[in-house]
Amino acid sequence: MTIATRIRTPLIHVFFILFAIASLFPFLLVFMVSVSDESSIINNGYTIFPSKISFAAYEFLFNDFAQIARAYGVTILVTFFGTIGSVLITALFAYPLSRRDLPLRRTFSFILFFTMLFSGGMVPWYITYVTMFGLKNTLLSMIIPSLLLSAFNVLLMRSFFANTIPESIVESGTIDGAGEFTIFLKLVVPLSAPIMATIALFNLLAYWNDWYNCMLFIDKANLMNIQYLMTKTLNNVQFLLMKADTSSQVGDLVAKMPTETVRMALAIVGVSPLLLAYPFFQKFYISGITSGAVKG
Repeated sequence: MTIATRIRTPLIHVFFILFAIASLFPFLLVFMVSVSDESSIINNGYTIFPSKISFAAYEFLFNDFAQIARAYGVTILVTFFGTIGSVLITALFAYPLSRRDLPLRRTFSFILFFTMLFSGGMVPWYITYVTMFGLKNTLLSMIIPSLLLSAFNVLLMRSFFANTIPESIVESGTIDGAGEFTIFLKLVVPLSAPIMATIALFNLLAYWNDWYNCMLFIDKANLMNIQYLMTKTLNNVQFLLMKADTSSQVGDLVAKMPTETVRMALAIVGVSPLLLAYPFFQKFYISGITSGAVKG
């Protein structure tokens, strides 16, 4: 090992350690502010070392624990089935496009690419799901609109299939008498764990963070997901802050509320479960992104 390598390697390690600390610092700051006392935030501002610890923000959010638990259950259910369904549909579209012997392959690819540039618009989209499909106030209304294909994910998975899965594997399955679905399920899918996990992570993040579909399609409180519930809570806090100067009764109520710390607590409540899921996808993530990027 040369002297330059001996010097460079520790410097690279130090750089990435500092980079990791810098990446974690904002989340740590958000958490510490969320457990700070409201008066210390007003007097000292945001700090990672609060003068007084208080869980008033979490007590405020979890005042109706049954509603929070129900919203988490809805989010977990929608995310689970939505992620599985979206990955399955994406793979079923991407795999045929990766086969050079597919009839009208260029036509289907153009149609897919066209959807990245143009859409039907909000009003027809809403009318389709509410009037034609009758999905108003159903859990399917938070699954199906996002279940339909993401062109980027299809193209990413198609590149992986085309550049990573050897043609000889498909040919060997055909020689053994296997059909297309058998080849796909028993040969292609087991070799595609990295890209499957990567697309699953993309979809998991999209479903977990989605509040827009819930806002459009859900009116019943027992069907609201956690993100929309948190958004409503934040909007209510903002509304009370605006009315505090015009009403003494509202002003007294706001004075007792952890208005600053509750914003950070909302972020922690919304993002914490994702931190538990990410390590399961991390080992597949990089290889899933890069394996199909360069043709071997």
